Amino acid sequence: MSTSKLFSNETSERYARALFAVASENSEIDKIENNLNDFLNIYNSSAEFKNFIKNPTQTNENQFNVINIISEKLGFSKNLKNFLCLLVKKRRIFFVHKIMQNFLRLCSKKRGEVKASLVSSKKLSKDELNDISKELSKSMESTIKLDYSVDENLIGGFKIQLGSFMIDTSIKNKLKKYEKLMIEN
Repeated sequence: MSTSKLFSNETSERYARALFAVASENSEIDKIENNLNDFLNIYNSSAEFKNFIKNPTQTNENQFNVINIISEKLGFSKNLKNFLCLLVKKRRIFFVHKIMQNFLRLCSKKRGEVKASLVSSKKLSKDELNDISKELSKSMESTIKLDYSVDENLIGGFKIQLGSFMIDTSIKNKLKKYEKLMIEN
């Protein structure tokens, strides 16, 4: 792993923990979490905004102005606005996406949620996803939050990854196993 990659991960985790501590002290965890989700929606849906944030040639003044406008329009808490301005001042605003992801992970952890990845061969309904989440939550004795995606290359079945634990019931995986057995024999 490169040193800069490690630096960015450590730095973003540190900033996320600091924001989490400030949010906890002021009983604003839920509000800031909602604000960050709103910010991430804009960040992920607008390539121009993402480029603006990541562009190191932008002046602090421009970035302060944009942060102030977004904070006002979306009703950010004063602590979050100040935090974002601190990131601009310290020239760490380009870490904002990682910092927010780490903050949201801390929020999930505080609620006792565990993230799992579910990949299926076909689109599942909300009811099916809720049923899978409930069954996993019951068997793992923890609240499971699913990151869901569709991969039609699986042919049929699904894959679930929960930390280092993997369940792969896909037809593609079964075909690979049969192929391996045929080659070995």
